[in-house]
Amino acid sequence: MLRTLLQTSDPASQPFIVSGSGTLGWDFVAANLVERGDDVLVLHTGYFADSFADCFETYGVNATQLKAPIGDRPQLHEIEKALRDKKYKLITVTHVDTSTGVLSDVQALSELVHKVSPETLVIVDGVCSVGCEDIQFDNWGIDVVLTASQKAIGSPAGLCIMMCSKRAIEVFKARETPPSSYFASFKNWLPIMQKYEAKKPSYFATPSPQLIHALHTALTQILARPLSERFAVHKKASQSVKSTITSYGLQQLATKPENQASGMTAVYLPKSVKATELLPNLLQKGVIFAGGLHKDIASKYIRFGHMGVSVTDPSRNDIQKALEALKNGLGDAGYSVR
Repeated sequence: MLRTLLQTSDPASQPFIVSGSGTLGWDFVAANLVERGDDVLVLHTGYFADSFADCFETYGVNATQLKAPIGDRPQLHEIEKALRDKKYKLITVTHVDTSTGVLSDVQALSELVHKVSPETLVIVDGVCSVGCEDIQFDNWGIDVVLTASQKAIGSPAGLCIMMCSKRAIEVFKARETPPSSYFASFKNWLPIMQKYEAKKPSYFATPSPQLIHALHTALTQILARPLSERFAVHKKASQSVKSTITSYGLQQLATKPENQASGMTAVYLPKSVKATELLPNLLQKGVIFAGGLHKDIASKYIRFGHMGVSVTDPSRNDIQKALEALKNGLGDAGYSVR
C-alpha cells in the first residue's frame, strides 16, 4: 500500500514502518546514509530545515543550509550553483514546510540534482505532503521519502514511515563505519522490514499493532479512489481556502501560487490581532488553528490545516466551519473583515 501511495513499483525500493514520529526519519537518514565529516545540503523553507540540519550536526555531519526569504523557496539556479561549487553526499528538501506552508517542486529539484550532481542522494521530508501532494517516487528519481502516520494520511500519530530507493540502500551497505545509531539503524531494521514484506515473522523492537492496523485502514481508504482524484480534491479545497482568506484582507506567508501547499495555509494576522487572544477564541468556537512556528515571526501568523478527511468528506463541512469561525474570531478581536 505504501508503494502505491508513493508511486513506486521498483521491487528494490524498501519501505520502513517504525514506531516513532516523523522526526525519527531524520535520524534514520543521518545515521545510515551519511558518515561523520560528510557534507550535506539542506534546502531551507522554514523551521523544519533548521531542525533537520541540527540533526545532521548531532551526528557529526556538516550541514550547509541554502535559505530563501520567508514564504519562498531556494531557486533552481541557486541550487545548481551550490551543487557545482561543492560535492554533497545528499540534499534534503522539505516538500511542504509546516511552519510556512511553502511547497517545494520536488520533481524539478530531483531532475536538477541528477543532471548536475548524479551521485547526490535526494531526500524528501514529506511529513506534511504525503497523502495530499503528488509524489512520484520512481518517475522523479527520489532516494528517500520520510513521513509520519498523522496529517494527510489520517491515522494516529506514532509511526515513522519511509521509502528508500535501491540506490539509498546501496549507499548504506557501502558505509565505511557502522551506523551511528542503534535504534535508528538500517542494519537492525532492514532485515525486519524485508521479512515483514515476505510475510515472515521477525523481531528487533516492539512494534505498535494498533497503529499498524490504523495505518492499514487509512491507506485502504486513501487507495479506494485514484490518487489523482485525491490530489485534485486537496488542491481545489486549498484554492478555496486561500481565496476566502484573501477576501478577508489577509495575506499568506507563501505569496507565490507555485509555492502554496495544498494541505495547509499559513496566514499573517492583522497587526491589531494577537494570536494569543485569537486562538483561544477559535477554540471556544470548536475550531483549532495552530500558532506560528517560524522563530522569526511566530507571533505574527497562524496556520490552517486542510487535509485528509476534512477535505475528502465534504459532508463534514469542516473547511467552511473553520473559515466562518476565523471570520467571526477576527471580528471579535476588532478586525473588520472585508
